[in-house]
Amino acid sequence: MNIKLVAVDMDGTLLDSKKRLPEDFIPWVKSHPQVKVAIASGRQYYTLERMFHEIADRLVFIAENGTLCFYRGEIIYKNVLKKEDVVNTLRLLEHVPYATPLLCGIKGGYMQSTQEEELANATQYYARLNHEDDLTKVALEENIVKFAIYFKKQMAEASAHYFDDLPKHLAAVVSDVSWIDVANCDANKGAALKSIQQQYHISQEESMAFGDYFNDVEMLQQCKYSYAMENAHPEVKKKANFLTSSNDDDGVMKILRTI
Repeated sequence: MNIKLVAVDMDGTLLDSKKRLPEDFIPWVKSHPQVKVAIASGRQYYTLERMFHEIADRLVFIAENGTLCFYRGEIIYKNVLKKEDVVNTLRLLEHVPYATPLLCGIKGGYMQSTQEEELANATQYYARLNHEDDLTKVALEENIVKFAIYFKKQMAEASAHYFDDLPKHLAAVVSDVSWIDVANCDANKGAALKSIQQQYHISQEESMAFGDYFNDVEMLQQCKYSYAMENAHPEVKKKANFLTSSNDDDGVMKILRTI
């Protein structure tokens, strides 16, 4: 293998079930300067940058499920929602049970709810989270790249049908048992990774990716060396070229150590 790019999902993939990084991941990145490493997550860039502050200058951050990419603090790719789409989706969500919307903007995240459960789950992924009484006003003033919609009682997958009538240029993706993301249909981790490959002249044959859930599929398909975790959704396993051990069994590092 001549690997020049490695893209790694976070939750359910690189992180174990207790949200811990493998002990040798950061040392591995430091010792492989010839490999460009992309952290690909539904999390906010500011959260990821804080988590990896020690090696932030070495990493490409594919944040917000591929709608925003940063390298050394600069945006190198973005896919922004039309303002009317944000407003119309907010109206739709008024009638969706168990759902709490979070607007993901370039400057930060915005949430109306102040309930303990919603805040606890949102702050885990959003370091810059603002409470706003009027999300429609935010939609008109900020550049919004996606919705992150939290569902109580882990109702995300069971609630996906509420988004069947979205305009064709929008897509709703179940990213976790409690989360659904809504963004432009051409916005995903795979599209962001393709942009990075083009910018740095790296081919699919020189690229490796790891993932476990539906929001990782396009990214896996963008790499020859695509690995689904043992704990991945069964449908995601079908899309990957290879399988590795679970996130609790050091699945990512077992493969990276072979490079």
